[in-house]
Amino acid sequence: MAGRVAIIENARLVLPDRVAAGWLAVVDGRIAEVGEGCAPERGLDLSGDTLIPGLVELHTDHLESHYAPRPGVRWHPLGAVLAYDAQIAASGITTVFDSLRAGTDPDGSGLGSELGALAQAIADARGSGLFRAEHRTHLRCETPSADVVDTVRAFAARFPVGLISLMDHTPGQRQFRDVSKYYQYAGRGGRPIAAIKAGTARKIRDGAAMNAVNRPALVALARERNIPLASHDDTTLDDVAMSCAESVALAEFPTTREAAQASHEAGITVMMGAPNLIRGGSHSGNVAAQDLAEAGLLSILSSDYVPASLLMAAFRLPEQVPGFSLPAAVATVTANPARATGLDDRGRIAAGLRADLVRVRIAQGIPVVREVWRAGERVA
Repeated sequence: MAGRVAIIENARLVLPDRVAAGWLAVVDGRIAEVGEGCAPERGLDLSGDTLIPGLVELHTDHLESHYAPRPGVRWHPLGAVLAYDAQIAASGITTVFDSLRAGTDPDGSGLGSELGALAQAIADARGSGLFRAEHRTHLRCETPSADVVDTVRAFAARFPVGLISLMDHTPGQRQFRDVSKYYQYAGRGGRPIAAIKAGTARKIRDGAAMNAVNRPALVALARERNIPLASHDDTTLDDVAMSCAESVALAEFPTTREAAQASHEAGITVMMGAPNLIRGGSHSGNVAAQDLAEAGLLSILSSDYVPASLLMAAFRLPEQVPGFSLPAAVATVTANPARATGLDDRGRIAAGLRADLVRVRIAQGIPVVREVWRAGERVA
């Protein structure tokens, strides 16, 4: 569509405030005009399919599963990045913050020194024009890690960073208040329970001291570079108070209604996982996304570990939560995450914004991506 006028007609448009039958015109990668009813001239006929803005994903762990598909296995970095990008675009995501773990876990998990190789593959793909989606970087910083501050400082000196999240997965608090849930999580790769318990004891012993040093250092680094901050798995009012003092902008997956409520009242945007909504609850036994949506506390959904869940959750939300309109639900995966990260040129179907668009058809009760455009160019 770039470089000429292109019309998309006979569409069910999900606009910021309503759903309407209509059309839009794209010029040079941007939405030039939006209208209701019949288009002024013929164009691409969507046959009544739904047209929504391109999805904006702030937290997906899925890249690492392409790079490390099995314990001890590493795939070609560029090949992994491109396979991941294809899956992201096919899920309707046109802007993605690739979540990369910074900081080596005491049990040896995480990317460690391989973080730079994966980031370089992302930079190479971007520089060569190979990407379908627009890729930005979200550094997931494990604050109890001995090397996290040095790792983030070195990374930020080489690569752009669009978001930093402060994470503490020490068992016994935040996401893993129930230590038995942590044992299940840590044992996914078949690790012996004795090794898991030994590592857990070590994490509990050292976690608080490491976190006390590293978290302030990461906050200072983010401020120096004007990088938005997210706090991961806030659970208590004390957690939220600390986030407020740090000028955190985004509450990622608060684990309790209490923390979500306090974050919302403090002006911190609350994000929950789309899989949580689809599955009907948290796999870690924490607060349900639907409960927060019903309470008016949910602003953003993230696909977390299943890219396709983002679109499914946006269309499921109005069905599960009375009073949640389709435009409001779509905004949780488009306009709201774009706004939270300062991307004001996308996330809505409106004149002047970037033509990031997704054609959706409902099939057997679920939304199916049929076509995807980024800046007016078809990418899936």
